Amino acid sequence: MIPRYKRKEISEIWEPKNKFTIWLEIELLICEALSHRGDIPKNSFKTIKEKARFDINRIDVIEKEVKHDVIAFLTNIGENIGPDSRFVHLGVTSSDIIDTAFSFQLKQSCSILKKELKKLSNNLKVKSLNYKNAACIGRSHGIFAEPTTFGLKMLGKHCEFERHYKRLCDAEKQISICSISGAVGTYANIDPSIESFVAKKLKLRTEDVSTQVIPRDRHAFFFTTLAMIASSIENLAVEIRHLHRSEVREVEEFFSKDQKGSSAMPHKKNPVLSENLTGIARMIRSSCIPFMENISLWHERDISHSSVERTLGPDTIILCDFALSRMNNIVENLVVNEEMMIHNLEKTNGLYNSQRVMLKLIEKNISRESAYKIVQKIALQAWKENKSFKKLLEENKEIKSLLNAREINDLFDLKYFLKNINKIYKKILG
Repeated sequence: MIPRYKRKEISEIWEPKNKFTIWLEIELLICEALSHRGDIPKNSFKTIKEKARFDINRIDVIEKEVKHDVIAFLTNIGENIGPDSRFVHLGVTSSDIIDTAFSFQLKQSCSILKKELKKLSNNLKVKSLNYKNAACIGRSHGIFAEPTTFGLKMLGKHCEFERHYKRLCDAEKQISICSISGAVGTYANIDPSIESFVAKKLKLRTEDVSTQVIPRDRHAFFFTTLAMIASSIENLAVEIRHLHRSEVREVEEFFSKDQKGSSAMPHKKNPVLSENLTGIARMIRSSCIPFMENISLWHERDISHSSVERTLGPDTIILCDFALSRMNNIVENLVVNEEMMIHNLEKTNGLYNSQRVMLKLIEKNISRESAYKIVQKIALQAWKENKSFKKLLEENKEIKSLLNAREINDLFDLKYFLKNINKIYKKILG
């Protein structure tokens, strides 16, 4: 991943040093369990534990010769251990080490992602409470519809990311798997108790049935969850981008004192952070298909999944972490313009009351079809001629024959549309 999109804490999880550290821990735990069983002399295990070390540069040199990363690793630590290294990696396969370590790295990453995800959910909750009653025009198909509140918009996003938090917890459980089952997963050369011991120490669960590798449906579930999170980040980003537009200006991304918008046009304040997140979301989603295709491995194993997991795995996780962090920054510093919200409401000339008028006419024993036709004609006139919808109703002979002045006036109360906001909030937040 390019430095621009990397955050230190989560990036370090995917550095070679952390990977080899986990590999070594797994190998030592296997040796410890074998020692408890009497399969490795106590003194030999002591020597292994004291002397087992790795050197990344040395591993790279060996790998160029042997063309096998795990063997290169084992050769390097064997150089440091000495003769007792013959007890390392007894009865297990490369996949036992690689897959269990990958699970552990995913679990490590999850702790960071969950923290950022919960932070975003809480930030949206704060925004929803701050602007609970900030009336704004709702839009369907991008067109003025009926009033809502900006707070309710944010409350919906809060709920969306709360759902993602639960999904990520489920995904974490799916991939928190230890598999130490040997060639083709039969435990022929390694007792199942060894796997249980390692799993307990690493706070992982044992695989139900391994085929030498952990079934890749678990990983597909995990990365699909990240893709869904990314899609919701884009959903929020697109909302902010639309509301940031010059002709809308209901919200704006925070613009710092010395920030520049355009290299050519000094007046520009562009929603560049939200636009960036739209692009990042596309990249995260693109990883879904390769991870789903990884499910189809030949027989008990092949390594067609390896290249995907080595590249897209870390990059997707690092990108998701960056996206969550960036969106947290956007939401925390979002500039909300309530005056423009009211201005845009007023730009409708009261047309957002058209359904109320239609329903009132239906109460007067007018068919729905006829009521719709009457209201639509007046509404389109108001829009075309930029005139007050209310005034046109008051002047219309057909309307006047059905509704008196007080009834028409009562139909234009903004509070009507917001009367159930508290009930919605209570349902969600208690």
